[in-house]
Amino acid sequence: MFVEFSVENYRSFKERVTLSMVAANNIRSRSEALDEHDEHKVFSAGPGLELLTSAAVYGANASGKSNLIRGLDFMRMFVLNSSRETQITEAIPVEPFLLSTATEDQPSLFEIVFLTDDTQYRYGFAVHRQGVVSEWLYRLGKSREMRLFERDRDAIKVNARNFPEGQELEKRTRPNALFLSVVAQFNGRIATRILRWFNRLIVNTGIDDRALSLFFAVTSFEQSSYREDIEQFIRRLDVGIERFLTERRPALFAIPKNMPKELAAFVETLNQRIKGPEQIRIRTFHRRFNAADQPQDEVLFDLEEQESEGTQRLFVLAYPFLRTLRQGSVLVIDEMDARLHPNLVTELIRLFHSVKTNPNQAQLVFTTHNTNLLSAQLFRRDQVWFVEKSRRGASDLYSLVEYRTDNQKIVRNDAPFEKDYVMGRYGAIPFIGNLDELLGVGVGQESQGSIEGA
Repeated sequence: MFVEFSVENYRSFKERVTLSMVAANNIRSRSEALDEHDEHKVFSAGPGLELLTSAAVYGANASGKSNLIRGLDFMRMFVLNSSRETQITEAIPVEPFLLSTATEDQPSLFEIVFLTDDTQYRYGFAVHRQGVVSEWLYRLGKSREMRLFERDRDAIKVNARNFPEGQELEKRTRPNALFLSVVAQFNGRIATRILRWFNRLIVNTGIDDRALSLFFAVTSFEQSSYREDIEQFIRRLDVGIERFLTERRPALFAIPKNMPKELAAFVETLNQRIKGPEQIRIRTFHRRFNAADQPQDEVLFDLEEQESEGTQRLFVLAYPFLRTLRQGSVLVIDEMDARLHPNLVTELIRLFHSVKTNPNQAQLVFTTHNTNLLSAQLFRRDQVWFVEKSRRGASDLYSLVEYRTDNQKIVRNDAPFEKDYVMGRYGAIPFIGNLDELLGVGVGQESQGSIEGA
């Protein structure tokens, strides 16, 4: 279970910000008790701790929303890989806030609080490109936190009583590797448990690399136990696909249209000789109708070449959604609504808000521009977050439940969230300059153009 994530001096985040999934007290709206689809927005994670099942992050373009997700993804990947992939001479691929001379040489900080096996941990580290500056792990006891280990560069202090698995491994930890990852590599019980939690955390960093996303989706479809579930999931989303077929083809070299004929012929010869790695392709079946609009047969499409980008996006998201809901884990998505209809996005969110579809208390965190989702019927105020960038280029993160009006009043549960956000009441919107002036359109020209257009 995901409690909170903090990041500081990373990309556009100069100061420390924290995304919390801890539910605020006494803000339940009447609609939550009445709507069976929204009965599971909050769940108990132990004595005195209630967590949210979802959180939406809003903000203008280039405000820092994606950097928040990238920060969590960097932490996840560094925890899982630092001890086995990096070499002693390799730099850590961290990106500090560069728009201030006060931070460009300072370490970037990442910290996360989570529960696994009914135990709450707080783990974090600060790094710069040359190595790990500090690292810490705490476990929540009955009344207070217990330190398991602390690190100050090469000096690592291990609590022998509470973290004996870390003893004698301090000298085996390179400057650019995390001590936690090293202990897990040596099968430390607690460290392995924590890395297993990070491994189950799914972070989808958006639509930037469509080919890579499709590759992982196709591989998951073919190799996982969720294949039948994915097929049913896609069929019920009304995209016209009846079923899927997996094909394996030789992994051929692409031949661009503008390639010289001689070179294209050479590449084609190579393709004919390839007997090595195979490429997995997904074919989709669509129903074909006759002149009387009666079903006749089926037509095969290629998922990557013939299906819409929206359908491909659904295929990419199907496995993460199903796996997260079945395992009761955490799914974090950048630009979840990209290329998807608002009604469809709403239904995907409600999968996490229902006890029927989310009995294992899975959690969803996503960034979006879709203001149609900003409704008290779909979200509590503590589930809505905003990222806003200052004129100095630094991003800030705050929740709607924390927001105060000019007269220091809280936002009411029945407030028109979408309308107020679009009007700029909560901030985190773009401030657009006068584009008419940029294009040389004056008042007189605009009026004349309107008359001519009429």
